[in-house]
Amino acid sequence: MIHQDRLHAALWIGAGLLLLWLLAHLGPILAPFFLAAILAYICNPLVDRWQRLGLPRVVGVLAMLLLVGAVLAALVLILVPLLIDEARIAAENLPQASAAINEKLVPWLYQHYGVRIRLDAAFLQRVLASSPDGWTSLFDKLFQSLKIGGMALIGIAATVLLTPVAMFYLLVDWHPILRRIENAIPRAWHAKATRMLADIDAVLSQFLRGQLLVMAILAVYYSAALLLIGLPSAISVGMLTGLLIFVPYVGFATGLIMALIVAALQFQGFAPVIAVLVVYGIGQFLEGFFLTPYLVGERIGLHPLAVIFALLAFGQLFGFVGGLIALPASAALLVGLRELRSLYLASRFYQGRDAP
Repeated sequence: MIHQDRLHAALWIGAGLLLLWLLAHLGPILAPFFLAAILAYICNPLVDRWQRLGLPRVVGVLAMLLLVGAVLAALVLILVPLLIDEARIAAENLPQASAAINEKLVPWLYQHYGVRIRLDAAFLQRVLASSPDGWTSLFDKLFQSLKIGGMALIGIAATVLLTPVAMFYLLVDWHPILRRIENAIPRAWHAKATRMLADIDAVLSQFLRGQLLVMAILAVYYSAALLLIGLPSAISVGMLTGLLIFVPYVGFATGLIMALIVAALQFQGFAPVIAVLVVYGIGQFLEGFFLTPYLVGERIGLHPLAVIFALLAFGQLFGFVGGLIALPASAALLVGLRELRSLYLASRFYQGRDAP
């Protein structure tokens, strides 16, 4: 019996190591499938509801794909023109920004640190001339960046094309797939494994769906508030801030920096900057004290720092795929830690029954 238990443990450890190896080496190939699985997980309850109302499942899945595609297309059609317009405004203000830097920042740097610079064509020419390879090195680096960027664009295009296909098949066969997974669980572990999977599903579903609602509300708030204070490209900055809120604090900081840059480019003093700080301060207050506690729920137990660490750690280990599986893995780890805590509290060691 002991030998058999060790064999089972070795098999499970080997399967886990094989899975990690596959994630590390097949990340770009697995990305669209993991993304499709996450989207299917989020959308499946609505498809089930349509099916209960009498709509054939295949028709419901197609309608869901069209709905998701329409939402994404609307976001692209709204954001891209606004971002292009923002880039145009920044380019138009660049000479004015350079003049302001030369008039205010450059004298301050020279006075306090002895740094002598000037943002003009002559300064750029001197910097390139002082470089060992000059313009050649610059063009080589630019070419390498374009080459890497081109490969990344190919990967993104493949993900965009494969994700809806994989999502369609996953949604159509969602419940048969779950039954196959459940039937594959050893009977001795079936009760505990299904209970833990149900706990993981509760944690993950509440977090994801609640967070999506928080993102939508904050996107509307930031867009309206920035538009009210007269910030250029308010809708694009506000919507991006709302979408980036999915990463706690990091998304807020990114949106705040973007808004501050846009406000600073207006060259109208400190009033736009202060207005942006007030808008984002109110938004952070609403998110932290009202939206997240009531819509996501404190009982989920995924602390923001744990989410940040999971996203960064899995992203570092497995790239884009790691970022996709970070939250499911965190939910599974959270449920596992809860199970270990229950076993520890019920143990003879904790209760002191083994004490001398």
